[in-house]
Amino acid sequence: MLLYFIRGLFFTIILAVLFLAIDNAQETGVLNQPKLLTGYFLAMILAIVVIVIDWLTPKKHLSSLTSIFFGLLVGMLISSAITPVISTVNDLYNIGMNEQALGTTRWIVSICICYLTISIVMRTKDDVRFVIPYVEFSRQTKGVRPLVLDSSVIVDGRIFELAQTKVFDAPFIVPRFILNELQLLSDSPDKLKRTRGRRGLDMIAQLQSEPVVEINIDDTPPPGIEFHAPVDQKLVAFTKNCDGRLVTTDYNLGKVAMVRQVDVVNINDIAKAIKPVVLPGEPLKVRIIKKGEERKQGIGYLEDGTMVVVEETSDMIGETVPAIVTSSLQTSAGRMIFAKFEPAEHAADQSRGKPAQKS
Repeated sequence: MLLYFIRGLFFTIILAVLFLAIDNAQETGVLNQPKLLTGYFLAMILAIVVIVIDWLTPKKHLSSLTSIFFGLLVGMLISSAITPVISTVNDLYNIGMNEQALGTTRWIVSICICYLTISIVMRTKDDVRFVIPYVEFSRQTKGVRPLVLDSSVIVDGRIFELAQTKVFDAPFIVPRFILNELQLLSDSPDKLKRTRGRRGLDMIAQLQSEPVVEINIDDTPPPGIEFHAPVDQKLVAFTKNCDGRLVTTDYNLGKVAMVRQVDVVNINDIAKAIKPVVLPGEPLKVRIIKKGEERKQGIGYLEDGTMVVVEETSDMIGETVPAIVTSSLQTSAGRMIFAKFEPAEHAADQSRGKPAQKS
């Protein structure tokens, strides 16, 4: 939006300069000179061409006003070096422009140069530090920065409940390519992928309808990344470019982002920090659904999706068995509970007429 304002301001200034020049020409009686009118016409054409060129070039959102002031400074320096050349060319080729026409031309050229330098710096501010050492436009403060949502954390759904608690005071950003990825998943012939995609789209709609949540769909393409590049690569580049923090549940993506010096908020790490403590010796009941990797191990899941590995239950698939917690493990990839089967409790349940549930 700020770039559109600058474009309009640029065009308004051009019209104002030409209007004042024509008004002065009328007062001095030189308005009817063909060369002067040609100069005014060419100046207007130049201004239009500059705006069209800028409009057709790829656009990026402005993230720092520093780029505007730096671009203006560079434009003024270039203008001070180029505008004297106009007088030299006028005298050398005997163009015949008077002092007033030369002054107007200098103003028009200076404005065009300043506009182009501002526009160029706004688009390439991330690369300026390689051209001019120690010049950095990215924000270095630790204040509020946007949270860029990965498709995994959107499908996971816990981000919505966290947002409702107002624990996040930063706006959420969903890149357009993430939205496209969810749409492709929702149209997939695979039922599991289709369910995940539709759940992700529904979750975005819920976030948009929540008054305490600020969420934006950003169309900005990640800089320096091809259109057909992997989504994870785009996501890391996008987050780094907008100086945001990446919110994900993908452990490997988080590691790659940290290597690229991108801050990562892993929802599993948050769950790890606030998880209820499961002490060894606590009883629980779990339904065994499949065999484990080790011999005689059975695997079940609690209601919150936590995986429970129970010893000596590989032949009890489909049954709900009593167990005693021996240990638990919480990592960024998820949570696991290890337990041992309690045959005495299982036999007591059966003797009381409570046979284990079967699928």
